[in-house]
Amino acid sequence: MRPTQPPTGERLVIVGNGMAGHRLVETLLARPERPAKITVIGAETAPAYNRILLSPLLAGEMERDALTLRNAEWYAEQGIELVLGERVETIDRAARRLTTDAGRRLGYDRLVLATGSNPARPPVPGLELPGVHVFRDLNDADALTRAAETGRNAVVIGGGLLGLEAAEGLRKRGQGQRGMQVSLLQRDDRLMNRQLDLTAARLLESELRSRGLDVRTGAQLECLEDGSDGRVCAVHLADGTRLPADCVVVAIGIVPNAELGRIAGLEVNRGVVVDEWLTTSDPAIHALGECCEHRGRTYGLVEPIWRQVEVLADRLCRPATERIAGYVEAPSATKLKVSGVSLYAFGPTEPEADHEVLSYRDPQQGDYRRLLLRNGRIEGAVFYGDTAAGPWYFEQALAGTDLSACRQALLLGAADAQALLDDAATDSPTSPVKEAA
Repeated sequence: MRPTQPPTGERLVIVGNGMAGHRLVETLLARPERPAKITVIGAETAPAYNRILLSPLLAGEMERDALTLRNAEWYAEQGIELVLGERVETIDRAARRLTTDAGRRLGYDRLVLATGSNPARPPVPGLELPGVHVFRDLNDADALTRAAETGRNAVVIGGGLLGLEAAEGLRKRGQGQRGMQVSLLQRDDRLMNRQLDLTAARLLESELRSRGLDVRTGAQLECLEDGSDGRVCAVHLADGTRLPADCVVVAIGIVPNAELGRIAGLEVNRGVVVDEWLTTSDPAIHALGECCEHRGRTYGLVEPIWRQVEVLADRLCRPATERIAGYVEAPSATKLKVSGVSLYAFGPTEPEADHEVLSYRDPQQGDYRRLLLRNGRIEGAVFYGDTAAGPWYFEQALAGTDLSACRQALLLGAADAQALLDDAATDSPTSPVKEAA
């Protein structure tokens, strides 16, 4: 049944049918004040899908249909115009009209740029050779699947989350064929250096090596070599190492896809610059997610982008003159599952001089925990293996809770630490229990 549209003629166009753009659509549909006409334009031919699940798709652990968030029929049922396989090329801000590469012209009253990001590429000779891939969308996953099933040697450049997932996916997909040797290169001294301390990173590296991955940290890339057929055939490192490769994956990070905003004459730094209400330098145009920049920050994690969606939905559903709460940066915890290993981290990865460091390690269970405290309050944590208690520690960090009363139990788990906190509160001379007594 088609929902009743609100009595307003405002036309909203969302450029980008990725996770951020789709989340905005779902959020708007739940609000009675939503714009009457919503058009979504996606450059990919497939409707919105969960990019986070590209790794299990590559590994052969999930079917393609499981990634789809909503099929094309759903958009039609909701009264939303969905345009797929077309890329917006120009925005005429004066006329409030955009044009796609297929020649389609669409007018708008409000426009949202949710164009996502592009893979970062290092300035290395040979990166343009056939056989060099990135790992950002369904086409990339398909190309890497074919490479894993026919190739012998792969090199993945980048030891962050995406690089690890690509390497492990290639290794798993290559099993049962001729077997693919996968090398993972990390420029830093440890894997996932932005999330993990050295101990957790070494545990992760050891686990991946035990599965057959060739992990190389401190690896400085020099160039890619082309073979007699014009395709990539090897990767050269600065120390003289030559790694055979008929498949190379570049996974060193992302950069905001802000080109459309730049062409339109919007204010752009690394991303399309927005204010607290996700509004660009043009009051009729907003930007959301990985393509935007707020107070010098750009985005790659889901949690802050979902908060942006709520703010933008408020802005789109209320009069421009009405004051609403804006987007505010907030600490985020990183919860990851890398190749079957659970990780949870927040705050700094390296202790400062006045940090108290508490750590626990169980080699048999493969568990590791490290806390950074200042004046009894948690400022950072790394959990490897058993991460169930991670959210409790993050809550205490956000609340600024003084955990001195349960310091001896902090590494034992949330339940023991909370019990000591509760006992301390009960015994406090100013607690309600004491005063009643």
